[in-house]
Amino acid sequence: MDFYNNAGKMALGSRLRRLSEQITEDAGQVYQMYNVSLHPKWFPVFHALSQGQDKTITAIAEEIGHSHPSVSTIIREMVKQGIVTEKKDKQDGRKNVVCLSKKGKEVVSSIAPQYTDVTNAIEDALSQTRHDLWKAIEEWEFLLKQKSLLRRVQEQKKMRESRDVQIVDYNPAYQEAFKQLNEEWISKYFKMEAADHKALDNPQQNIIDPGGHILVALYNNEPVGVCALMKMDDPVYEYELVKMAVSPKAQGKNIGWLLGIAAIDKARSLGAKKLYLESNTILKPAINLYHKLGFQKVIGHTTPYERCNIQMELVIGI
Repeated sequence: MDFYNNAGKMALGSRLRRLSEQITEDAGQVYQMYNVSLHPKWFPVFHALSQGQDKTITAIAEEIGHSHPSVSTIIREMVKQGIVTEKKDKQDGRKNVVCLSKKGKEVVSSIAPQYTDVTNAIEDALSQTRHDLWKAIEEWEFLLKQKSLLRRVQEQKKMRESRDVQIVDYNPAYQEAFKQLNEEWISKYFKMEAADHKALDNPQQNIIDPGGHILVALYNNEPVGVCALMKMDDPVYEYELVKMAVSPKAQGKNIGWLLGIAAIDKARSLGAKKLYLESNTILKPAINLYHKLGFQKVIGHTTPYERCNIQMELVIGI
């Protein structure tokens, strides 16, 4: 147990596997003690068929929560030992159905005492613990169904790495990064347009001097993301969120979200009531980010960009 205490919770899978192997080994000996010709890993399939209905492999897999290939392998092993048989479905000759053989049905008749003793043994063990393992497993299965362990680790990775991201104000040293990061994504999906060249070639003159702002995301002191607030001459919108770009090598670190939040906070500090943006629905991650930030689709504003097919706004003050 020292290994698991030293390794900590990151060894959860290994520890569960060890517990499972121990229980499976004991289960094999229990079957032998009751002269029941089953292998422990067959039990879910056997129990699903013990209700008396013929079932397809797909139906069994869905019922017990196993993969189709896993159930197919178990069925082949059980057929070889004479526990189940396969036959054509009477309703659909293209499908095979599985049912217990005569030998399998005899196991159903003889296994009841084993069921009783095993259930009582497990209940006795549970009564000696402070935590109900059965209920804990149910809780974990529910939680992991809502959000997998992989997804939870991905979120933790993103949170940890995002803490190393610093959002700073633009200065001329970041002009080349501002241009390159935007040209990279625009050229990948669309073509550079006149409005792009105007903003990117001279951001000081065309964004900052008219009253706008540019924010830069630094990761390990390297500029890996940018966005800008462009001052608008519009009765409804004071600022437009423009030129948001994140380097592909820095994606997955929550940088787009951090830039978006920083831009919204900057607009709010400037007294803006509404924030406007333009995009294209082919950029699904970007559109999802904007929705997550609270932007909603609007219609009817004129745009200088051919690629624009969606316009959005965010109400940030009243």
